[in-house]
Amino acid sequence: MQSISGIIYLILVACLLPYVFTVIAKKSAGFRAKDNQHPREFLDKTTGLAARANAVQQNSFEGLPLFIAAILMAEYMVIPQVVTMTFGIAYLVLRVLYGICYLVNWATLRTIIWLLSLLCPICLLLLVIKLTTG
Repeated sequence: MQSISGIIYLILVACLLPYVFTVIAKKSAGFRAKDNQHPREFLDKTTGLAARANAVQQNSFEGLPLFIAAILMAEYMVIPQVVTMTFGIAYLVLRVLYGICYLVNWATLRTIIWLLSLLCPICLLLLVIKLTTG
């Protein structure tokens, strides 16, 4: 098996990224200590930038299982690490761009970037399938 530290960093950054948008959502909505009693209710009532940041964090959490599964399967099946890292880094960069597009409300570009980010783990899994089926 290859050096796994790069893979671990990819997964760690992907797992922490949604929290960046959570902080943006809470800060932009004026989140206070008393709001921590029911933070989801608080965020559900937000509008504008805060609501968009909340949507980014929710979507980021939704995309994590596919990304983590693809990265781990690629590592397990010994896809060349440069390939795995390239798709992993591309995914992270695209997810950041997706979040920015969501925050500034660029819906069409956001959707295109979302699709490109989705293709990164899908391509990795297709490579795994190709490797296992010969």
